[in-house]
Amino acid sequence: MRVVNKLIAVLSMSCAMSIAVNANAGDAAAGKAKSAVCAACHGVDGIATIPTYPNIAGQNEAYLVESMKAYREKRRTGGQAVIMQGQSMALSDEDIADLAAYYASLGK
Repeated sequence: MRVVNKLIAVLSMSCAMSIAVNANAGDAAAGKAKSAVCAACHGVDGIATIPTYPNIAGQNEAYLVESMKAYREKRRTGGQAVIMQGQSMALSDEDIADLAAYYASLGK
């Protein structure tokens, strides 16, 4: 019985975490509308026109969210981090989620 209770608890937590992650999913259409500033370095289609900037089209959505938050919180440094830190300071969590959803959708 204890094993069954533990299993139920684990499954319940997993479902709750899945719901929380999906509740924070971004809106790709809103992200497209917010992406003009990003296009200067990452290209209008997420393919960078400058060789030293990364392509972000089709990038994993969760990775993009974590990366932008890390830049905003100055946890990510090095390379061109100062530029991204400055750009991400004005972004809300919703902006970040929307932009990540948009750029992730470009690879599909």
